[in-house]
Amino acid sequence: MFSFLNTIVYCVPAGWVWGSHGFLNKMGAVDIAGSGPVHLIGGSSAFASALMLGPRLGRYANGNAPLPLGNPVNAVMGTFVLWWGWLAFNSGSTYGVSGAKWQYAARAAVMTMMGSFGGGCFGLIFTMIKNKGKADVMDLINSILGALVSITAGCFLYRAWEALLIGALGAAIVSCTAPLFDKLRVDDPVGASSVHGAAGFWGVIAVGLFADNPIPMETTNGRSGLFKGGGWYLLGVQTLTGICLMAWGALVTMALLWVIDKIMPIRMDPYEELLGADLTEHRIRHGQVGVSRAVSALRSFQRSNSVECVGNIGVNTGHSFVVDKLHEVRQYSVIP
Repeated sequence: MFSFLNTIVYCVPAGWVWGSHGFLNKMGAVDIAGSGPVHLIGGSSAFASALMLGPRLGRYANGNAPLPLGNPVNAVMGTFVLWWGWLAFNSGSTYGVSGAKWQYAARAAVMTMMGSFGGGCFGLIFTMIKNKGKADVMDLINSILGALVSITAGCFLYRAWEALLIGALGAAIVSCTAPLFDKLRVDDPVGASSVHGAAGFWGVIAVGLFADNPIPMETTNGRSGLFKGGGWYLLGVQTLTGICLMAWGALVTMALLWVIDKIMPIRMDPYEELLGADLTEHRIRHGQVGVSRAVSALRSFQRSNSVECVGNIGVNTGHSFVVDKLHEVRQYSVIP
């Protein structure tokens, strides 16, 4: 089912932009590595999904502030894995190293790093100001990822200072739209609507502003961006591309989820949501998130018996047995 839905949501608009038959491709749309067909589609789909599901129970009971990270170390490690992988698929989007392609592959890698540096610097300054001298890990992560998303569409079409600027603006867009969505009560747990959606739209538009004509490659069909003397045409095509992709991602996702919801509910019932999917679906119990209180409170519903016997992860239950034995030995031993 996932493969089928993935084909509908992603592959159709990818054909519009990258396929020789695509109407956006024929108009001259440019997206080297996927700010639009990958990230903007995914972010729009995430926004539509969050809108249809509604907020998690009690998510905004205490205000709109973001929830703390479940595991900041894993989140940072995941960011570095993505960061490294971005170099591969942006550089690999030249589809070879023959002729001038190797130069543009190298340029794509450098501009990818420059864009992420711009986003990271903005994120650091932003979070230090917002939190009065203290850095927030989530702000930094999302700023870097938003910058990477922004640079992806034109990764070898920019100069170094342009990549820094595009990345910084991408991070700024993420930093502004994430709290905006929370104010609108659109509960997006990982911020995909901002990082991939809003930054992806900016990445598509940035090509129409800053793109160079990468001679002898035909990536832009001989056109340049508005700020490079290329006129308004490329910017207009890129804007149309962003609007089409955003509309497709959101509307098709909503339609598919509506159909699925008629077959089986797309949202967990309150009982399972309060206990958590890790426990009810996978029998993984986290000791630090108040699961015991939820199990106790829901005991009257007579559905918690199946999960009460599940032990907390990371806890060796045999330790308690050994510790109890040591206490017994100490209690009955004579200390000289």
